[in-house]
Amino acid sequence: MSDQVELHEDAPEDEAERTDYALEPKTVAAVLYAVDIDDREKLVELMEPLHPADIADLLEQVNAFDRSRLIRLYGMEFDGDILSELDESIREDVIAVLTPQVLTQAVRDLDSDDVVDLIEDLEDAQQEAILGALEDTERAAVQQSLSYPEYSAGRLMQREVVMAPEHWTVGEAIDHLRNTPEEDLPDQFYHIIMVDPRLHPVGNITLGKLMRSKRTTPLADLLEDTFQVIPAMRDEGDVAYAFNQYHLISAPVVDDEGRLIGVITIDDAMAVLDEEHEEDILRLAGVDGESTLSDSVRATTRRRLPWLAVNLVTAIAASIVISFFEAAITQVVALAVLMPIVASMGGNAGTQSLTVAVRAIATKDLTGSNVWRVIRRECAVGLINGAFFAVVMGVVGLVWFGSPALGYVIAAAMVINMVIAGLAGTGIPILLEKVGIDPALASGAFVTTVTDVVGFFAFLGLAAAVLL
Repeated sequence: MSDQVELHEDAPEDEAERTDYALEPKTVAAVLYAVDIDDREKLVELMEPLHPADIADLLEQVNAFDRSRLIRLYGMEFDGDILSELDESIREDVIAVLTPQVLTQAVRDLDSDDVVDLIEDLEDAQQEAILGALEDTERAAVQQSLSYPEYSAGRLMQREVVMAPEHWTVGEAIDHLRNTPEEDLPDQFYHIIMVDPRLHPVGNITLGKLMRSKRTTPLADLLEDTFQVIPAMRDEGDVAYAFNQYHLISAPVVDDEGRLIGVITIDDAMAVLDEEHEEDILRLAGVDGESTLSDSVRATTRRRLPWLAVNLVTAIAASIVISFFEAAITQVVALAVLMPIVASMGGNAGTQSLTVAVRAIATKDLTGSNVWRVIRRECAVGLINGAFFAVVMGVVGLVWFGSPALGYVIAAAMVINMVIAGLAGTGIPILLEKVGIDPALASGAFVTTVTDVVGFFAFLGLAAAVLL
């Protein structure tokens, strides 16, 4: 199966102009038709040009019945990289359909880090099936990686490493690579890691520098300026941050004694970064970070219900505040018309500050050294925006209801709530992060509560004092 997607100059105009690279509906339809008529030759012909990621997308898009028929008909052509690209929610179902022979062939083509990622969330029976398909040395490497904590560098690394001693020259390194059996080298690698006699990594040499240097050049003369060593117990989120921060392509992983035991490459680090970004976006909406389109109704309901319950409690809290001013609302009906505007504007402003703060916390840009400056900035922005919309709503209150006093009340309430929104949107995520609670998951409910309660209290309280 081809792992490359090529755009030829003589490709049809509609294909050459495509920029989304998404799987085309007509391709999915053609594949399903081949499955329906049980035409394996046609199915293989259609699937051959597709990248494993596209095939994984196809399997995720079709229903479980068609998925099973497709996998069985595809047979031995099934590539291990497809399993790596599959969403975790359907991976177990796909593996259950694969025959032992197909599964064995598929997993043997994967690097150790891909095998670890593949089996770490599977049931014991399926884990044993995959481990049993590996050679003894590969199985031992995978089991050792699984001994490290989940979400650690030890889980993320691949065991296949290309290293060279300090005293080697370029020629010796090239000869070593050429004489090493292909199965003992990673499918892709970007550096040769130089190690001392105790297997401590001391530097990286890029393949580009290696290939353009004379054979007699010592490897020590070609070391990269940027070099980071990753402890095996380091959290994978910190690893992804280091790759992004220092523009790394690969980095050696070491054990507690500093000895080289593996390597992490940029594709795995960026996958972690992408997953964390997706989780943050989902959690800001009160959705579990592991939710996918393939989840069942039961699983989706179970994940969303708790946070909807939290929102219900916060909504009740806001309603209680409104009940304190029931008499004022009864006498001035305009208050019932205008008070949702104050709360809504505060909620939107709080969400803006909250999103910026959570993102800054995730990227480690928001720290103790700049936290008060950021809070002051958000409060100032809230004050300025609040003042602008206060003028707008003051005019609206005057023109709509003919009451200057009502215009003053809603204008003052708008300013107060927008400033509080900036303070809460930044301060609440920081406080939650300090006490060990995920700010992306929990901040939204608290910020919404604060802006609703303050907005209603400020508006109705001022109205009761000024208008009655």
